[in-house]
Order: sequence, then C-alpha cells, then structure tokens
Amino acid sequence: MNTKTINTLTLLILSAIALINTACNQGGKKGEKKLISFKDYNGIDYSEVSRRQKNGLSFNDYGYQLEPQWKMKFVTDDSVSVFSPTKKTFINFPLTRGYDSVFNAARSWFKVKQITKDSIILEILKAEGDSIDIKGSKVYMLFYANSYIKNVLHTDTSILRRPSKADTAYVRSLSVKANADITKAFSARQPVKLIAKSNQVKAVQDITPPDMLNNFDASDDYLDPTYSITINKSYKDFYYSFAVTVDDKGQMHYLKPLIAFDDEEFKKSYLRLSTAIMDTYLKLYFNVKPGTTLGIPHSSVISLHVQGLVAPAK
Repeated sequence: MNTKTINTLTLLILSAIALINTACNQGGKKGEKKLISFKDYNGIDYSEVSRRQKNGLSFNDYGYQLEPQWKMKFVTDDSVSVFSPTKKTFINFPLTRGYDSVFNAARSWFKVKQITKDSIILEILKAEGDSIDIKGSKVYMLFYANSYIKNVLHTDTSILRRPSKADTAYVRSLSVKANADITKAFSARQPVKLIAKSNQVKAVQDITPPDMLNNFDASDDYLDPTYSITINKSYKDFYYSFAVTVDDKGQMHYLKPLIAFDDEEFKKSYLRLSTAIMDTYLKLYFNVKPGTTLGIPHSSVISLHVQGLVAPAK
C-alpha cells in the first residue's frame, strides 16, 4: 500500500510512550486514555475483503486500484502475523500500539474504526517524517474473520474481493472519455501487450516483484508500464526512450521523449527519429493489444526503451 515507512526513531518514541502509559494505567485516574488492545482478538485469522476510498470506489481517475490483499492475525498485543504472498507464509511483525485506536504493523500505520471477532475496519494513516496524520487517508480496509466468511457468509475471499458494480460503472465512464480524447488516457489495470510478429524484435515488460520493502505493492507495473524493446538487424545502432499513448484500437500515438535536452537541434532530431522508429519498426513488427480495466479497452500510456542493433558483420 502507498504509506511511507516510519523511521526507527518514531517507533522507539512511541514504544516508550506505550510503556509509560501502561504503567500509569495500572493506577491511573478514571477517564484516562488507554493504549489500544487486541487481546480479545488474538489468534483470529482475518482476511481483507475490500479496500475503498471514502466515496466507496476502489479506483481513482488515474486508474489506480486499491486492492484487498492482506491476511493477518494478532498474536499478542506486541506482535501481528501478516501473510507474505511471495514467501507463501505468515511473517511476524512487531506491533506498536498508540492512543485513539492507532497502531503500527508491517511498516504501516492504521486507525481502528471498528473491530469485532467477525470483522475489522481499518483506516490507513499517512506517515510524514516523524509525524502521523491522524486525519487519515480516507482509505478503508475491511477484514472478515475466515471463520465468518466460511460459516456465516458461505463464500470465499476471491468472490468478496471482486470490484463492485459502482467500480465497473466508474471505469466505464473513464473509458468513454479516454477513447473520445486520448489526452484523457488513464492507466490500464491489464497493461498494453506488445506481441512480436517477427523473430527480429522482442519486447519485455519491466516487472517489479512485490516484497516487504514495497508492502507487496507492484502497482507501478500497470500505473507506468515500461517495456524494453530490442530490434535486431536494424539500419544502424540506436537507442531511444519515449512514451506513447495506445488507444482502444491498439494504435500508437507518440506522446513525448523520456530524456531531457540541452540542445534544441538535438531535441528536434531526437523527436523526428524516435517518431520514425515508432511509425516503422514498432507498428510493422508488433501486434498491439490495448490496455484494459475490468475487461474494458481504453487509451493508456506506456513507456518504451527501444534499442536497435545492426546485423553483425560476417
């Protein structure tokens, strides 16, 4: 998820406050704030079933999708177990408790909005340097206990995690605008596919493996899909980086170069030659499938790094 990593100093300070508060609460005055406790919910397996904005949607106008991914279990008041999709196992993390239902786990800050043995609603908080914005990001995670999903709802997480009808309607409205005007293109949840028609060319999309460092968030792969293209037996050696808009029909439209220029003449030459590369090699040697979101094709932007290699001398 898109929350900043809180630094070690903040964790140490909050832990110290927690210890002081715990000691005070043992003989504290009535009405004093207490640290949040998960004692009554320890050992319950919870799975995230939705992640939505305040407006109830899981998509924004840039095409970013809030995906429900977490599985977790409170082990003690000081630790939580979170499932790692890459390692296919649960990993224990320290759990730092704060006031007003705020806590930190797996390098992220949350505020408990509601918690029962059947469900949890968490609001994602933003960490800014050494402080936390307790106003929240207005993004909410809904968890159900696995036993509740199975024995009461009689379903599974794959069904509960499906986008809503409101999401589909919203994406459809964005697509209508983007297909009428490519300047309104937005990121496709299933990015453009470049399918080579010849052994002379190859296109490989850059992939970001989800891991603990990015909180299993590989959204850049569809928010800014980037492709490395190799063209063998080209007319000369070259290397160009540029962005194109691919419309809902799979047609490429040159957008902009991806490098800075100090010389105006070099810029003009770069634009002319890189546009020619798109109009010749790329359009001739690739079948281009447009990006789609929820199965709806629409205009989207991709970044290309194109290398041309002349045939080796015999």
